[in-house]
Amino acid sequence: MATEAKDQKYPFELPALEYDFDALEPVIDPETMRLHHGKHHQAYVDNLNKAVEQHDELQSKTLSELLSNLDVLPEAARGAVRNNGGGHANHSMFWKTMKLNEGGKPSGSLATAIDSAFGSFDDFKTKFNEAGVKQFGSGWVFVIADGDKLTIQAMPNQDTPFHKGTEPIFGNDVWEHAYYLKYNNRRPDYLKAWWDVVDWDAVAERYERLRQA
Repeated sequence: MATEAKDQKYPFELPALEYDFDALEPVIDPETMRLHHGKHHQAYVDNLNKAVEQHDELQSKTLSELLSNLDVLPEAARGAVRNNGGGHANHSMFWKTMKLNEGGKPSGSLATAIDSAFGSFDDFKTKFNEAGVKQFGSGWVFVIADGDKLTIQAMPNQDTPFHKGTEPIFGNDVWEHAYYLKYNNRRPDYLKAWWDVVDWDAVAERYERLRQA
């Protein structure tokens, strides 16, 4: 099992991947996975731990508690928690919602919700990809559930729905480090190919959990 996680005595740790670095080929290449997980995500974790280590009252809080209550955090830690905590939350979700699906599609209540909100699965993908292409600079595209209703929201940098007290069902990373080695500046090609690595079983489980929360 591929992992570059470190043993740490800090509140937050890099989650181990549940698959090998080459498991998402040809959509995502092994070197991108290795750098994205072991370098970029690890840096968010390390910097988040640095941000909270000077504040004892923050070290016992969950990531969700930190991100959804930024206004009450010490000013000295707030920016670093927002950026690095958001990066940690976003990437932790990202790894767990991908696997090769060979053209698979959502089913059950998730498929019904997509059709209800967007007209069809193809229309949903089109709108999601458009949001990803239009996101200026680095950022993410998320799918968020409000009860049974789904919405698409693009957010800059490592901003996250957690900042508004909401957990995303799933989302795609449109920072260049997520795709540049393979796709160069062709973000639309990456967005189009990415649907072949969405783990619809994992996404459906998240949807059911979040809409009932």
